[in-house]
Amino acid sequence: MLKFTEDHEWLKIDGDIATVGITAHAAKLLGDLVFVELPKVGAKLKKGAPSGVVESVKTASDVYAPLDGEVIEINQSAADDPAVVSADPTTAGWLYKLRLANAADAESLLDEAAYAKLTA
Repeated sequence: MLKFTEDHEWLKIDGDIATVGITAHAAKLLGDLVFVELPKVGAKLKKGAPSGVVESVKTASDVYAPLDGEVIEINQSAADDPAVVSADPTTAGWLYKLRLANAADAESLLDEAAYAKLTA
């Protein structure tokens, strides 16, 4: 299941694990990324709290935790080569995996149609 936040994060949810990244829309607006800061594995995140930073030559933007949970894995290649996030934000450019505190909370997030309407 794919979900989106109004802050331009996407989540691919599989059971109680969510893979999180920035949307293609956000990547396009930011331009070429030059720096990606990821949360630490084991970090407990609260919905809406900053969980990382993506920085381009134009600007820096916080990445927000889409839901409550614990970081169980990070995509080190995204931090090592931020261009992968710019080029492929929704597959190779994922940022981290979150074990959701309550997977049912994902129902409150946007689906693809609602996100497309938000960004139109």
